[in-house]
Amino acid sequence: MKLLADTHILLRAAIDPQLLSAAAIGLITDADNDIFFSAASIWEVAIKSALGRTDFQVDPGRLHRGLIANGYTELPIAGVHGRAASALAPIHKDPFDRMLIAQATIEELLLLTSDALIAKYPGPVRLV
Repeated sequence: MKLLADTHILLRAAIDPQLLSAAAIGLITDADNDIFFSAASIWEVAIKSALGRTDFQVDPGRLHRGLIANGYTELPIAGVHGRAASALAPIHKDPFDRMLIAQATIEELLLLTSDALIAKYPGPVRLV
């Protein structure tokens, strides 16, 4: 299965895996699954860290290197993703999360999230 981890899942996996649910750990550690992360997540960490957000206090470069080193595959942002994000229902207003939903839909990836609001979107989203 191809999985796209949302930003909070990535941060928890990298910094404090004990905060992940058993379902998330099972999916992420299953060798049959391919784990992707979006360039949007690195961008989000960089912006929110620079703004002083306490829940984003991680070096985006270190996070990026760590994800790559641990076998995660980077998903770039393309124009088609932006168009798809603009067509989403206004359930969630965070532009980074909207991009992840659009990318998961376009690329046929299952988006793993711990955000119940994101999970309200139809399509390839799993609340873990």
